Amino acid sequence: MTSTTERPSIASFWHDLPREGRLMLSVVAFEFIGTGLVLPFWVVYLHELRGYSLEVVGVLLAAMSAAGVIAAAPAGKLIDKVGPRATMIVVLVSAMVGQTMVAFADNIVTTTIAIAIIGAGFGMGWPTSQALISSVVPSEIRARYFGMNFSLLNLGIGIGGIVGGLVADVHHLGSFQLMYIGDAISYVPSLFLMLFPLRNIGGPVPPPEDGPDEEVTYLQVFRAPAMRTVCALMFVSAFVGYSQLNAGMPAYSRAIGEVSTRGLGFAFAANTLVIVLLQLVVLQRIEGRKRTRVIVVMSAVWAASWLCLAASGISPGTVSATLFVAACASVFALGETLLQPTMPAIVNDLAPDHLRGRYNALTAGVFQTASILGPIVAGFMIGHGLHLEFIAMLVLGCGLTAWLSAVRLEPQLDDVANGLVRAETTPESLPAEAPIQSGVAVDPAPR
Repeated sequence: MTSTTERPSIASFWHDLPREGRLMLSVVAFEFIGTGLVLPFWVVYLHELRGYSLEVVGVLLAAMSAAGVIAAAPAGKLIDKVGPRATMIVVLVSAMVGQTMVAFADNIVTTTIAIAIIGAGFGMGWPTSQALISSVVPSEIRARYFGMNFSLLNLGIGIGGIVGGLVADVHHLGSFQLMYIGDAISYVPSLFLMLFPLRNIGGPVPPPEDGPDEEVTYLQVFRAPAMRTVCALMFVSAFVGYSQLNAGMPAYSRAIGEVSTRGLGFAFAANTLVIVLLQLVVLQRIEGRKRTRVIVVMSAVWAASWLCLAASGISPGTVSATLFVAACASVFALGETLLQPTMPAIVNDLAPDHLRGRYNALTAGVFQTASILGPIVAGFMIGHGLHLEFIAMLVLGCGLTAWLSAVRLEPQLDDVANGLVRAETTPESLPAEAPIQSGVAVDPAPR
């Protein structure tokens, strides 16, 4: 992984960002404090406070994810038509309305509608935020922004989780309503930024004059050589990564490692702490290196984390089992700090400006699909005693992720998309290219 650029000091990360980027980063932690308030308590709130059975709660939470998948496709088209700023306003208002509705919904119909609104907002939020960031942050420092954003996001969730744990009281409905209202309020600063200080950014980008008149479809975006590989890489990494951290790891820890819920909470706290402490250091280390090789390292790190999880089953119900699960979450977090500045930067260096919404929506939909399938597979395998096969599947999946990145994707990227050299243009001055091939290298030979 050779570097062609000097690695910046950590202090320069913030200084080098444009004013608009600094403004957007300034509200990330506050917004995700609201997310952290409610994230650990969805099942508790819906089951114990609202009285829905666990089966119904499972369906409701699955409906949230499904709504996100469904919303991703129209979100991409909306971003390209009206611009990411206007779309972000829709996302923020949807989140505020949905969380407020959940706080006061006392019947299944209203609850379902509220959760669908929240899920749709989440599904739209990822591609919208990626497109908005890329419209104001130049390519050469985009990876830094994505990394700093991820660190602040986790800081907010961690603080919110601590506050939520102190506020939540299963004997008082009002404590949970207060948390959901708090989550809704946490979006107000971001909405203010979109409506006033940042009202002149993130508009729609017209297609090139010499491009085809017909609308570009998602199938055309998917057929771009690099995007096919990016989507495959996104699916596999999400399936063996985040979907298993959120579902497979807790299920394995409880069923095989016999780790307590408090031990699981300790593991997730360790995960957040590692990200907050190491993200900026990792950003400094990977600056100017091939992004595809960074993903290979991430794959090896994640494979090691799943082996730590497997070790928790050696002596179930003991302190060592808890420590192995905490080690799994911590090592996984190191992999996250490698992935988060890398994949979004690749996608947005491949995307032409006028199709940025579709490119990000396509990868978001792939990620969401893997996030739905991952828990289903994990639940089936662990529930049927296939725990060793489950770990083997994850480790092999990490190997497949590394192969897709190094062997398949790397030859399809130019040096800019692979993070080796700086782009010479800002987002506003990028040249108009053909609708699909813009940003995609044609060099067929591996480097």
